[in-house]
Amino acid sequence: MAAGNNPAFNNPAFQEQGAGRAYPTSGQPGFGAQTKYAPPAAATDAAVDAQLEGAYAAPSAGAIETGRMTVEDTVIKTIGLFAILLATAAVGWIWSMATVDPAVPTSMPSMAPWLIGALGGFVLAMVVIFTSRKKIRPALIWAYAAFEGLFVGAISAFFEFIWEGIVLQASLATLAVVGVTLALFASGKVRASKKATKVFMVAMIGYLVFSLVNVIMMMFGAFSGPDSGGPFGLYSQPVFGIPLGLIIGILVVIMAAYSLVLDFDSIQQGVRNGAPRQYAWLGAFGIMVTVVWLYVEILRILAILRGSN
Repeated sequence: MAAGNNPAFNNPAFQEQGAGRAYPTSGQPGFGAQTKYAPPAAATDAAVDAQLEGAYAAPSAGAIETGRMTVEDTVIKTIGLFAILLATAAVGWIWSMATVDPAVPTSMPSMAPWLIGALGGFVLAMVVIFTSRKKIRPALIWAYAAFEGLFVGAISAFFEFIWEGIVLQASLATLAVVGVTLALFASGKVRASKKATKVFMVAMIGYLVFSLVNVIMMMFGAFSGPDSGGPFGLYSQPVFGIPLGLIIGILVVIMAAYSLVLDFDSIQQGVRNGAPRQYAWLGAFGIMVTVVWLYVEILRILAILRGSN
Protein backbone atom coordinates (compact mmCIF):
# COMPACT_ATOMS: atom_id res chain seq x y z
CA MET A 1 0.00 0.00 0.00
CA ALA A 2 1.26 3.45 -0.84
CA ALA A 3 1.93 5.65 2.14
CA GLY A 4 -0.48 8.33 0.92
CA ASN A 5 -3.46 5.90 1.05
CA ASN A 6 -3.23 5.37 4.82
CA PRO A 7 -4.16 8.33 7.09
CA ALA A 8 -1.75 7.03 9.68
CA PHE A 9 1.10 7.93 7.37
CA ASN A 10 0.06 11.56 7.05
CA ASN A 11 2.17 12.26 10.14
CA PRO A 12 5.26 14.28 9.12
CA ALA A 13 7.44 11.59 10.66
CA PHE A 14 6.39 9.21 7.89
CA GLN A 15 6.66 11.57 4.95
CA GLU A 16 9.17 10.66 2.27
CA GLN A 17 10.27 14.28 1.92
CA GLY A 18 10.52 16.90 4.67
CA ALA A 19 8.37 19.99 4.41
CA GLY A 20 11.37 22.30 4.20
CA ARG A 21 13.74 20.07 2.20
CA ALA A 22 14.02 20.01 -1.59
CA TYR A 23 15.72 16.96 -2.96
CA PRO A 24 17.80 16.90 -6.15
CA THR A 25 15.81 15.69 -9.13
CA SER A 26 17.05 14.90 -12.61
CA GLY A 27 19.17 18.01 -12.36
CA GLN A 28 21.75 16.34 -10.14
CA PRO A 29 25.45 17.08 -10.34
CA GLY A 30 26.74 15.30 -13.37
CA PHE A 31 23.60 16.03 -15.38
CA GLY A 32 24.48 19.65 -15.92
CA ALA A 33 21.88 21.14 -13.49
CA GLN A 34 22.41 23.06 -10.30
CA THR A 35 21.64 21.46 -6.90
CA LYS A 36 18.75 23.10 -5.01
CA TYR A 37 19.32 24.46 -1.52
CA ALA A 38 18.49 22.08 1.38
CA PRO A 39 18.17 23.38 4.98
CA PRO A 40 20.37 21.79 7.59
CA ALA A 41 19.15 18.41 8.86
CA ALA A 42 19.05 19.70 12.45
CA ALA A 43 16.52 22.43 11.54
CA THR A 44 14.30 19.94 9.72
CA ASP A 45 14.39 17.50 12.61
CA ALA A 46 13.45 20.27 15.05
CA ALA A 47 10.44 21.22 12.90
CA VAL A 48 9.29 17.61 12.71
CA ASP A 49 9.69 17.20 16.49
CA ALA A 50 7.62 20.35 17.07
CA GLN A 51 4.84 19.00 14.86
CA LEU A 52 4.86 15.68 16.68
CA GLU A 53 4.72 17.35 20.08
CA GLY A 54 1.77 19.44 18.92
CA ALA A 55 -0.05 16.34 17.74
CA TYR A 56 0.47 14.56 21.05
CA ALA A 57 -0.58 17.65 23.05
CA ALA A 58 -3.80 18.11 21.08
CA PRO A 59 -7.01 16.92 22.82
CA SER A 60 -8.32 13.48 21.97
CA ALA A 61 -10.87 13.31 19.17
CA GLY A 62 -14.44 13.11 20.44
CA ALA A 63 -17.61 11.66 18.99
CA ILE A 64 -17.96 14.44 16.42
CA GLU A 65 -14.40 14.01 15.14
CA THR A 66 -14.42 10.22 15.08
CA GLY A 67 -18.07 9.67 14.17
CA ARG A 68 -18.24 6.96 16.84
CA MET A 69 -20.64 6.35 19.70
CA THR A 70 -19.53 7.55 23.15
CA VAL A 71 -21.06 7.41 26.60
CA GLU A 72 -20.91 11.20 26.90
CA ASP A 73 -22.77 11.71 23.64
CA THR A 74 -25.42 9.17 24.69
CA VAL A 75 -25.89 10.98 27.99
CA ILE A 76 -26.35 14.31 26.21
CA LYS A 77 -28.94 12.84 23.86
CA THR A 78 -30.76 11.20 26.79
CA ILE A 79 -30.94 14.51 28.65
CA GLY A 80 -32.27 16.19 25.51
CA LEU A 81 -35.01 13.59 25.10
CA PHE A 82 -36.07 13.90 28.72
CA ALA A 83 -36.17 17.69 28.34
CA ILE A 84 -38.68 17.24 25.50
CA LEU A 85 -40.62 14.73 27.60
CA LEU A 86 -40.87 17.12 30.56
CA ALA A 87 -41.97 19.99 28.32
CA THR A 88 -44.80 18.01 26.71
CA ALA A 89 -45.65 16.46 30.09
CA ALA A 90 -46.44 19.98 31.30
CA VAL A 91 -48.70 20.40 28.25
CA GLY A 92 -50.41 17.08 28.98
CA TRP A 93 -50.93 18.01 32.63
CA ILE A 94 -52.47 21.40 31.83
CA TRP A 95 -54.60 19.97 29.02
CA SER A 96 -55.88 17.16 31.25
CA MET A 97 -56.69 19.41 34.20
CA ALA A 98 -58.46 21.98 32.00
CA THR A 99 -61.70 19.99 32.25
CA VAL A 100 -61.71 20.01 36.06
CA ASP A 101 -64.24 22.48 37.48
CA PRO A 102 -64.00 23.02 41.26
CA ALA A 103 -67.68 23.95 41.26
CA VAL A 104 -68.62 20.55 39.82
CA PRO A 105 -67.70 17.73 42.23
CA THR A 106 -68.09 15.07 39.51
CA SER A 107 -65.71 16.72 37.03
CA MET A 108 -62.60 14.70 36.21
CA PRO A 109 -59.34 15.31 34.32
CA SER A 110 -59.59 14.74 30.57
CA MET A 111 -58.27 11.44 29.26
CA ALA A 112 -57.79 12.78 25.71
CA PRO A 113 -54.08 13.69 26.07
CA TRP A 114 -53.54 10.41 27.90
CA LEU A 115 -54.94 8.36 25.01
CA ILE A 116 -53.32 10.49 22.28
CA GLY A 117 -49.92 10.30 23.95
CA ALA A 118 -50.16 6.56 24.62
CA LEU A 119 -51.27 5.71 21.07
CA GLY A 120 -48.80 8.04 19.37
CA GLY A 121 -45.94 6.88 21.58
CA PHE A 122 -46.71 3.21 20.96
CA VAL A 123 -46.87 3.61 17.18
CA LEU A 124 -43.63 5.63 17.04
CA ALA A 125 -41.86 3.18 19.36
CA MET A 126 -42.77 0.29 17.04
CA VAL A 127 -41.57 2.24 14.00
CA VAL A 128 -38.26 3.11 15.67
CA ILE A 129 -37.68 -0.46 16.86
CA PHE A 130 -38.45 -2.18 13.55
CA THR A 131 -36.75 0.33 11.21
CA SER A 132 -33.60 1.07 13.20
CA ARG A 133 -31.75 -1.87 11.63
CA LYS A 134 -31.82 -0.08 8.27
CA LYS A 135 -31.75 3.55 9.31
CA ILE A 136 -31.91 5.48 12.57
CA ARG A 137 -34.17 8.53 12.37
CA PRO A 138 -33.58 10.92 15.31
CA ALA A 139 -36.70 12.91 14.34
CA LEU A 140 -38.88 9.89 15.11
CA ILE A 141 -37.21 9.47 18.50
CA TRP A 142 -37.80 13.16 19.27
CA ALA A 143 -41.45 12.74 18.28
CA TYR A 144 -41.71 9.65 20.49
CA ALA A 145 -40.39 11.65 23.45
CA ALA A 146 -43.00 14.36 22.79
CA PHE A 147 -45.92 11.91 22.66
CA GLU A 148 -44.61 9.99 25.66
CA GLY A 149 -44.42 13.25 27.61
CA LEU A 150 -48.04 13.99 26.74
CA PHE A 151 -49.00 10.57 28.11
CA VAL A 152 -46.90 10.89 31.26
CA GLY A 153 -48.22 14.37 32.03
CA ALA A 154 -51.86 13.38 31.55
CA ILE A 155 -51.70 10.15 33.55
CA SER A 156 -49.78 11.94 36.31
CA ALA A 157 -52.46 14.65 36.49
CA PHE A 158 -55.17 11.99 36.69
CA PHE A 159 -53.48 10.11 39.54
CA GLU A 160 -52.58 13.33 41.35
CA PHE A 161 -56.22 14.46 41.16
CA ILE A 162 -57.31 11.29 42.98
CA TRP A 163 -54.31 10.76 45.29
CA GLU A 164 -52.67 14.04 46.16
CA GLY A 165 -48.89 13.91 46.42
CA ILE A 166 -48.56 10.59 44.56
CA VAL A 167 -46.64 12.06 41.60
CA LEU A 168 -43.87 13.40 43.81
CA GLN A 169 -43.63 10.04 45.59
CA ALA A 170 -43.49 8.13 42.29
CA SER A 171 -40.90 10.53 40.84
CA LEU A 172 -38.59 10.21 43.84
CA ALA A 173 -38.97 6.42 43.87
CA THR A 174 -38.17 6.26 40.14
CA LEU A 175 -35.06 8.40 40.56
CA ALA A 176 -33.97 6.21 43.47
CA VAL A 177 -34.30 2.99 41.46
CA VAL A 178 -32.51 4.46 38.44
CA GLY A 179 -29.74 5.92 40.61
CA VAL A 180 -29.13 2.70 42.55
CA THR A 181 -29.17 0.61 39.36
CA LEU A 182 -26.70 2.94 37.65
CA ALA A 183 -24.41 2.97 40.70
CA LEU A 184 -24.41 -0.83 40.93
CA PHE A 185 -23.72 -1.17 37.21
CA ALA A 186 -20.92 1.40 37.28
CA SER A 187 -19.31 -0.39 40.23
CA GLY A 188 -19.42 -3.70 38.37
CA LYS A 189 -21.59 -5.40 41.02
CA VAL A 190 -24.49 -5.88 38.60
CA ARG A 191 -24.04 -7.12 35.04
CA ALA A 192 -26.28 -8.62 32.40
CA SER A 193 -25.92 -12.37 31.84
CA LYS A 194 -27.37 -14.77 29.29
CA LYS A 195 -29.20 -16.79 31.94
CA ALA A 196 -30.69 -13.74 33.66
CA THR A 197 -31.70 -12.28 30.30
CA LYS A 198 -33.54 -15.49 29.36
CA VAL A 199 -35.44 -15.40 32.65
CA PHE A 200 -36.18 -11.71 32.05
CA MET A 201 -37.59 -12.41 28.58
CA VAL A 202 -39.84 -15.20 29.86
CA ALA A 203 -41.06 -12.97 32.69
CA MET A 204 -41.72 -10.13 30.23
CA ILE A 205 -43.83 -12.36 27.99
CA GLY A 206 -45.81 -13.58 31.00
CA TYR A 207 -46.33 -10.02 32.21
CA LEU A 208 -47.51 -8.83 28.79
CA VAL A 209 -50.00 -11.70 28.56
CA PHE A 210 -51.28 -10.95 32.07
CA SER A 211 -51.67 -7.24 31.23
CA LEU A 212 -53.50 -8.01 27.99
CA VAL A 213 -55.91 -10.38 29.75
CA ASN A 214 -56.51 -7.75 32.44
CA VAL A 215 -57.30 -5.05 29.86
CA ILE A 216 -59.72 -7.34 28.00
CA MET A 217 -61.51 -8.31 31.21
CA MET A 218 -61.84 -4.66 32.23
CA MET A 219 -63.17 -3.71 28.79
CA PHE A 220 -65.93 -6.31 29.12
CA GLY A 221 -66.87 -5.16 32.62
CA ALA A 222 -65.55 -8.12 34.56
CA PHE A 223 -64.63 -5.85 37.48
CA SER A 224 -67.46 -3.31 37.36
CA GLY A 225 -69.46 -4.66 40.31
CA PRO A 226 -69.46 -3.19 43.82
CA ASP A 227 -67.21 -6.01 45.00
CA SER A 228 -64.66 -5.61 42.23
CA GLY A 229 -62.05 -4.59 44.79
CA GLY A 230 -60.55 -1.58 42.98
CA PRO A 231 -60.01 0.29 39.72
CA PHE A 232 -57.10 -1.79 38.41
CA GLY A 233 -58.85 -5.03 37.58
CA LEU A 234 -56.79 -8.11 38.39
CA TYR A 235 -54.19 -5.90 40.04
CA SER A 236 -56.74 -4.94 42.71
CA GLN A 237 -57.72 -8.51 43.56
CA PRO A 238 -56.46 -9.66 46.99
CA VAL A 239 -54.22 -12.71 47.37
CA PHE A 240 -53.85 -13.74 51.01
CA GLY A 241 -55.01 -10.28 51.95
CA ILE A 242 -52.41 -8.55 49.72
CA PRO A 243 -53.44 -6.88 46.44
CA LEU A 244 -52.12 -8.89 43.52
CA GLY A 245 -50.94 -5.66 41.92
CA LEU A 246 -48.58 -5.02 44.81
CA ILE A 247 -46.93 -8.44 44.45
CA ILE A 248 -46.68 -8.17 40.66
CA GLY A 249 -45.62 -4.53 40.90
CA ILE A 250 -42.58 -5.34 43.00
CA LEU A 251 -41.53 -8.01 40.50
CA VAL A 252 -42.08 -5.61 37.62
CA VAL A 253 -39.93 -2.94 39.27
CA ILE A 254 -37.15 -5.52 39.54
CA MET A 255 -37.68 -6.38 35.87
CA ALA A 256 -37.53 -2.70 34.91
CA ALA A 257 -34.31 -2.29 36.89
CA TYR A 258 -32.78 -5.24 35.03
CA SER A 259 -34.01 -3.71 31.77
CA LEU A 260 -31.97 -0.63 32.70
CA VAL A 261 -28.95 -2.87 33.21
CA LEU A 262 -29.50 -4.25 29.70
CA ASP A 263 -29.71 -0.68 28.36
CA PHE A 264 -26.47 0.32 30.09
CA ASP A 265 -24.77 -2.86 28.91
CA SER A 266 -25.87 -2.27 25.30
CA ILE A 267 -24.50 1.27 25.38
CA GLN A 268 -21.22 0.04 26.85
CA GLN A 269 -20.90 -2.65 24.17
CA GLY A 270 -21.70 -0.16 21.44
CA VAL A 271 -18.93 2.14 22.63
CA ARG A 272 -16.45 -0.73 22.88
CA ASN A 273 -17.31 -1.98 19.39
CA GLY A 274 -16.91 1.48 17.88
CA ALA A 275 -20.53 1.71 16.77
CA PRO A 276 -21.43 4.72 14.60
CA ARG A 277 -22.37 7.86 16.51
CA GLN A 278 -26.03 7.68 15.46
CA TYR A 279 -26.50 4.57 17.64
CA ALA A 280 -26.34 6.84 20.67
CA TRP A 281 -29.91 7.78 19.76
CA LEU A 282 -31.00 4.17 20.23
CA GLY A 283 -29.25 4.04 23.60
CA ALA A 284 -31.08 7.19 24.73
CA PHE A 285 -34.35 5.85 23.34
CA GLY A 286 -33.98 2.57 25.25
CA ILE A 287 -33.32 4.36 28.54
CA MET A 288 -36.36 6.60 28.07
CA VAL A 289 -38.68 3.65 27.34
CA THR A 290 -37.49 1.83 30.45
CA VAL A 291 -37.67 4.85 32.78
CA VAL A 292 -41.21 5.72 31.68
CA TRP A 293 -42.27 2.11 32.18
CA LEU A 294 -40.70 2.11 35.64
CA TYR A 295 -42.42 5.38 36.59
CA VAL A 296 -45.87 4.17 35.52
CA GLU A 297 -45.48 0.90 37.42
CA ILE A 298 -44.40 2.71 40.60
CA LEU A 299 -47.32 5.11 40.16
CA ARG A 300 -49.71 2.16 40.04
CA ILE A 301 -48.14 0.47 43.08
CA LEU A 302 -48.53 3.63 45.13
CA ALA A 303 -52.12 4.04 43.94
CA ILE A 304 -52.94 0.49 45.01
CA LEU A 305 -51.35 1.08 48.41
CA ARG A 306 -53.33 4.29 48.84
CA GLY A 307 -56.50 2.90 47.34
CA SER A 308 -58.24 2.60 50.70
CA ASN A 309 -57.77 6.36 51.22
